[in-house]
Amino acid sequence: MDLPDIARKLQLSEPKQIVRKAAELRRMSDLQFDSSSAGIGEICKAIICIEIAANMKQVLFDRQTAIRLSGMSEKAYIRSFNVMQNGIGVKNTLDVKELAIQFGCVRLIPLVKKGLSLYKERFIASLPPSRRASADFTRPVFTAAGFYLCAKKHKLKVDKNKLIELSGTSEDEFSSVSTSMKDLCHDVFGVAKEKKDPKSVKVNRDLLDVLPEKRQAEDGGYSSDESEDRSACKKRKREENHKYEEWKSTVIESNKQSMDKVEVKKTKQSHLNFFKRVPGTEVGV
Repeated sequence: MDLPDIARKLQLSEPKQIVRKAAELRRMSDLQFDSSSAGIGEICKAIICIEIAANMKQVLFDRQTAIRLSGMSEKAYIRSFNVMQNGIGVKNTLDVKELAIQFGCVRLIPLVKKGLSLYKERFIASLPPSRRASADFTRPVFTAAGFYLCAKKHKLKVDKNKLIELSGTSEDEFSSVSTSMKDLCHDVFGVAKEKKDPKSVKVNRDLLDVLPEKRQAEDGGYSSDESEDRSACKKRKREENHKYEEWKSTVIESNKQSMDKVEVKKTKQSHLNFFKRVPGTEVGV
């Protein structure tokens, strides 16, 4: 399966430009990166090159279809993607302004930038001095998560799955970063009930690891559908209560009608007619 065939199956919007860039990346990987030693086959390498090229061109990429074409599990594909991207020295970047224009949320630009800056300061403060110099916030998952949380705070709808695809990350990693941002930047993102001490957030240091499988997300990560689920649950309970009240009133009315029918009827006492004894009519014995 060559690059044009893969691009056609992925239904990319700009296939020719992406195929040219992917071919360049594959030649680079042949020179700089030994994919066979990392367990990456030729088909998977071609698909990853196309995804990297699509990310560089800011073109939406269907990762789920790519995973099916590669014949790998999602976890194995993401691991291979990150290893190969680091191996050839290509970094995917996301720009806040471009995201805001794409999703129609231009007024979020200063808010997202402020939140990311504050998160960086508090994140670094939570690290030991020996690791502060190596902290890397250039990975697109930080920009995507910050943009998503700001949109949620201001009640603007954005496609979470599209953001995950644009950032080239997994849903677990995205949730992990979102949880860390909520904990550290409550005052900016406004989605956590309590503001936590940066040094108490254990997940922070794991986010700097190169491979996603080394990161550990906290339980109870943020879900984009939490509010929708709660609203649906409340609506369902209201409907059930309404149905119960209707059933209750029907039963009461039915019982009342039955009682009216079964009411004991008053019986009329029959009169006994006795002949009056007339004097002189007694029969003598």
